[in-house]
Order: sequence, then structure tokens, then C-alpha cells
Amino acid sequence: MLEFLLALLTTATVGALLVPLLRTTEKRTERLDSALAIYRDQLAEIERTRADGTVSEADAAAARIEVERRILSAANASDAAAPRDSATLHRFLPPALALLIPLLALGVYLNVGRPGLPAAPFATRPALDHPNPNEPITAERMLAEARARLAENPEDPEALAELGEALVLEADGTVTPAAVEALTRALALRPDNPRAAYYLGLHEAQSGDSKAAVARWQALEAKSPPDAPWLSMLRAEIARVSRAAGMPVPTRDQVEAMQSLDPAQRQEAIRGMVEGLDARLKESPGDRAGWLRLANARRVLGENDKAADAYARADALGPLDTRTLTDWAEAHVRQLKPGEAPPPAAVAVLERLEKAEPRNALALFYLGAAAFASGDKPGALRRWNTLLALLPADAPIRGLLEERIKAAQ
Repeated sequence: MLEFLLALLTTATVGALLVPLLRTTEKRTERLDSALAIYRDQLAEIERTRADGTVSEADAAAARIEVERRILSAANASDAAAPRDSATLHRFLPPALALLIPLLALGVYLNVGRPGLPAAPFATRPALDHPNPNEPITAERMLAEARARLAENPEDPEALAELGEALVLEADGTVTPAAVEALTRALALRPDNPRAAYYLGLHEAQSGDSKAAVARWQALEAKSPPDAPWLSMLRAEIARVSRAAGMPVPTRDQVEAMQSLDPAQRQEAIRGMVEGLDARLKESPGDRAGWLRLANARRVLGENDKAADAYARADALGPLDTRTLTDWAEAHVRQLKPGEAPPPAAVAVLERLEKAEPRNALALFYLGAAAFASGDKPGALRRWNTLLALLPADAPIRGLLEERIKAAQ
């Protein structure tokens, strides 16, 4: 509905702008006077560039001849009277086309397009990846391909990232919990996966945590090669989310200065800024927002132990909301080895998260693991069965969860 109203508004605006074209045309002498004024300015500009040496005498002479030729052509065109029916056609044809083309485009777009879907810079892959390059890439096709690859190798980070992206596209741009799960696993397996980093940042932005989203995207931007096809879109998203959240937007000079560095230098520059923030916070430990920025930056850099410490400092100055509690819990569990139960500090954060959001998948899974490790099998089963009921049938973690439930029964 919104797209239709915007289209009507656009059509009305175009119509208003075309009203002057429907009025009686100006006299040919007025058009000729206007053209001559433009050509006089062009001749004066040619003379100025010749005088200051910007162009050579030969180039200036050639330019003058061309302008004089156009003056003669304009005078001849003014003397030739156009036929009445031709003038009428030229009067009404441009407005008609200007109105009909947007309306036709709107009809086609509403019929085959998906107006609510944002740009998907990672959705395309080289044609050699597909059996039939002429077949369009759809969310359904991406889902089928990703699931087929995961059936062969459940730990394929690229397939997990593609699955997450396909689930986002299927949900018309919303990063669903199932997509977050796949993307988080992909990033854990390959921390430099740009697709997973982008969509997890989009999830953070959609969840209201703009600072975390921008921090994640800026880290991705710094790690990306200068010719990466997603950079222009990524920078636009950084600017959009930063402005919407009232955050400072990096200047073009700052971005270009960062991009002029090689990957190792960019990483060193980012770490330098993070360490500078850390040093400043040690002098001003009461800056809660600063501790949150530091925690997000540490988490993006993969320094999860330091991120967890920074979240704890921020929490001591004011209780964290559910979204930030989730980030804090993730910083804890990302330090675990496969199959390892969370330590008491992580359990304390996860229990707060479960209390704030009883159906939180992260809390249910790891608190179940903690209960199982402590011998509380009923507690583990309760949480894991709740989580199993929440997961979609094709969730990659479903098989692992079912195995753990059998072990606890």
C-alpha cells in the first residue's frame, strides 16, 4: 500500500511539472534569443580559457567554429516553420510518455517485484556456481542449494552463510532467528565471512542495537579489499543506520584514509582505536556508553573474553537490556570449546537472559548444557524440549539437539 501511495505521489508530481509543457509554446524568436545567449556565454568561456592558457589556440579556434556552426543551425531552425500537426504532436507526446512510463513501470514492479525487500548485495554468485546460468537466483533456489551442501557437510561456513541469507530473503528482508543461528555458526567457523557479518549487523540494526551494527559493519569494511563489490552498499548502510541513531558518520576523508592502508595496517589501526578507547575508559570508568562501545568493538574483533569484561563493567553502571544481554552471553559462549558446558559467570548472564526472554534460544541451549553437566537432567530436558519446539524443521542445529535430548532421557 505504501509503495502504491508513493507511486501516486510521484505521478502527481510529474504531472505538475509537465503543466508548463501543455501551455502555448513560446515564440520562436524567444527560443532563438535564449539559444544565442547560451552560445555567447560559450564563446566568452572559450576566450577566457584561451587567454589563461588552459587550451591551445588551435583548440580554441576549433571550439569557436563549432559554436558558430550551432548558432547558424539555430537560426535556420528558427526560420523553418514546423507543421501544425507536428507541433501538436511534439507538445503532447513528452507529457504523455512521462506519465505513462512510470505508471507502466509501477504495474510491472507490483506484479513481479518485492517492494519490501532491501538490497541483497551478497545474493549473486558467479554463473559457474550454477548448472544453468540463465535461471534466475531466487530465495527458494538458494535455500535448496544451501541445504544440499549442508547435507554433505554440516560445517560448511559458506553454505551456512548462504542459508542465512536465503532465509532473510524469504522473510522479505527480516533477519529471522533461524537466519541468525545459521549466520552465527558461519561466522564462528569463518570469522572473516563477509556475508555472515553483514546480515548479523542487519539483525542488530533491526533489533535496535545500531551501535553494534555499525561497529560490526565498520570492522567488515576495514577488512574488505578495496574492490569488494559490497563496499558501496555497506558504506551506505553504515551512514543510514548511523544517521537514524544519531551517531557520528565517518567523513569521506576518514574512510579513504582507512582504505588506503593494507589489511594488516587497517587491522592495526582499528586495534589502536580500540586500545585508545580502553585507555580512556580506565581514566573515566563511569562512562557506561563507552564500555558498551568497547564491548561491541572487542566482540567484533573476536576478543570475546575482553568483550565479556567490558559488558560486565557497563552492567555494573546500569542493568543491560535484553539485546545487550544476548550479546554479553554470546561473548561468553563463543569462548567455549565444542561440547563444553558454560562456566558460572556465563550461566549467571544466561539466567538473566532467560528471565528477560524465556524463549531465547541461546539461553535455552546453553543453560540446558549447564544443567546436564551438573547432573540436572530434568532441567536440561525441559529447556532443550522447549527449544526443539521453537526450531523450524530445517534448523541445522536440530539434529545435534535431538542427540543431546536422547542422552539426557
